[in-house]
Amino acid sequence: QVQLVESGGGLVQAGGSLSLSCAASVSIFRILTMGWYRQAPGKQRELVATISSGGRTNSADSVKDRFTISRDNANTVFLQMNRLKPEDTAVYYCNAQLGHSDYWGQGTQVTVSS
Repeated sequence: QVQLVESGGGLVQAGGSLSLSCAASVSIFRILTMGWYRQAPGKQRELVATISSGGRTNSADSVKDRFTISRDNANTVFLQMNRLKPEDTAVYYCNAQLGHSDYWGQGTQVTVSS
């Protein structure tokens, strides 16, 4: 079992920045991939960015050059979000893939006002 605790998020004006954190209950180096997904009202959950245990990152085209995923050397993954747009408004979920299992955080709201 992996517990994920997210923090950060909130309300920001368009063009602003926010940072999200996700702390895992195990060392992130035991986790195959960690990442962030988001779900806007009425839409499906979508990938934002992922980082593998080897440090390889992947991000959606819609956030490339604006969002950066990173990690520390313990158990936390970060998502730095710059130049935010109203269409980035969503609930952001942390995800961890360990073995054949997927684990999710409780979600944190990000709202970008125009």
